[in-house]
Amino acid sequence: MTSHRVQEPIQRDASSKLNVIIVGAGLGGLGAAIAILLAGHNVTVLESAPAIGEVGAGIQVLPNSARVLFSWGLREKLEPYATWPRKCNFLSWKGTHLSEMDYHAYAQGADGPFMDFHRANLHLCLLERAQELGATLVTNARVSNVEIESDSATEATVVLADGRRMTTDLVVGADGINSRLREVLLGRADPPVLTGDLAYRLLLKTDEMLKDPELRPLVEDPQVNYWVGPDAHAVNYVLRGGELFNMVLLVPDDMPEGASTIAGTVDEMRAHYSDWDPRISKLLRLCDDKADVTKWRLCIRPNLYPTWSHPSGTLTLLGDAVHATLPYLASGAGMALEDGGVLGLCLARMTDRSRTSKRKALQVYEDCRRERTEKIVARGSYNQHMYHLHDGPEQEARDERFRAFAEADRQWMSEPNFVLPVTSETGEDPFPWRYHGVGRWLLTYDMEKDLAARWPAEVDEAPVRANI
Repeated sequence: MTSHRVQEPIQRDASSKLNVIIVGAGLGGLGAAIAILLAGHNVTVLESAPAIGEVGAGIQVLPNSARVLFSWGLREKLEPYATWPRKCNFLSWKGTHLSEMDYHAYAQGADGPFMDFHRANLHLCLLERAQELGATLVTNARVSNVEIESDSATEATVVLADGRRMTTDLVVGADGINSRLREVLLGRADPPVLTGDLAYRLLLKTDEMLKDPELRPLVEDPQVNYWVGPDAHAVNYVLRGGELFNMVLLVPDDMPEGASTIAGTVDEMRAHYSDWDPRISKLLRLCDDKADVTKWRLCIRPNLYPTWSHPSGTLTLLGDAVHATLPYLASGAGMALEDGGVLGLCLARMTDRSRTSKRKALQVYEDCRRERTEKIVARGSYNQHMYHLHDGPEQEARDERFRAFAEADRQWMSEPNFVLPVTSETGEDPFPWRYHGVGRWLLTYDMEKDLAARWPAEVDEAPVRANI
C-alpha cells in the first residue's frame, strides 16, 4: 500500500471560522468532529449519556473506511487494536465451503486494509483524536429541539432537555437511527423501517476455543466467516489479537411492536442454529447458560427526502440519522465516517461564514453522499435476501455463482500489480466485496476526488494542506 494522505489542521481567522455543534458522540459524530476541526472550525460535541463511550462488540473496517481514518492521522493509534483478517469465507448453513476472498491481496489492490476492531477501541481512538484537535465535549446533554428562525437565518439554537440553550453557526445531527434532529428537519415523526430481522451479538473469550481442535483454527488464523442459510445467517471473526471472538447471529424478528432491544435467552439463541454447522453449536455452548443475551431489532432508513439540510444552511445530518442500513455489507459505520470526512472537506473550502457559503458546502456534501449511501442501503437489503435463501433452485444458482466468480477472481488477481478499477458497476457475484460484486465502487471510493469533481469551479477554494 502507498502512503496515505494525512490532513493537517487549516488555520483560520474569525472571518471564516464556524462554530459547529455536533449532536451525538458515536463513531459518526466523533469522525465528523475530527474532520471539521481539521477544516479549521470550532466544534462542540453534545452527548445525551452521562459519559462518552461506545457499547457493542466487533466492527469491520473496509479499505475505503480505513483510508478515511488514516487521513485523519489515526493510523498509528489504530494499528495496536486491529486484527488483520487474512481472508473472508462464505459457508453454507451446514458448513460446506462456498467461496472465499483474499483480503490481503485485495488490500493491495484497493490501497487500504481490512481491519477488525472491538467497537470500543475504535471509538476511543476517535475520541482521543477529537480531543487532541480541540473538540469541546459535553455529556448529559440531550437535545430536545433545534430552533431556526427562518430559511434566511444564519444561526440555529440547540435546546437541551434541561432547558439550556446553545446558539451556533451550524448543527450536525449525528444522533443515530432514532434521530431527533431528523424529525426536527422534517417537522414530523419519521420512524425507521422494519426489516424483519434481529441480531444477537456476543463476545467469547478464546481460551476454551483453543482447547478444541475444530475451533482452534478460527482463532489462530484470523478470518471473517459467514454462514448463510434459511432465513438466517451468522458472522464471526477474531478481536484484540485473538483474545476475543466476535459473533453476530441474524435471525427473524420476533420482538414486540415498538421495541428496539429486549432481553433474550441463550437457549432460544442456540435453538435457531441447532441444525446448522456443528461448529456454531460448539461456539454457542461456550456461552454461559445464564449469560445476559440482548436482541437488537434491525431497521433501515432508505434515505432522506427532499434534502439532508435545512435551507438556511444551519442544520445538516449524517450517518444513520439519514441512511441507516442493515449490517449485511459491513458498511454502516463506514458510511458515517465517509459522511463526516466529506462534510469536513466541504467546510474546509469555505472562505467566509456567510449563509451562501454554508449552503453551497452543504449542497456539495449531499451531492457527494446521496447516491452512494442509497446504493449501500439497497445492497444491504439485497444481501438479506441472498444470505437467507432456503435450499432449492435459487440457492443452488447462488452457490454456483459463488464458485464461478471465485475462479474469475483468481484469474484477475494473477495479473502483475493488479489494481482494483474504479467504476460504478455492480456485478453478479453474491460475494459482495469482490471485484464482480460491488468492490469496484465500494472499496475504491476517494472522498477528495469526489469532492473535487463536484465542487463548482467558480467558487474560491481554501486549499487543504497535507503531509504525505
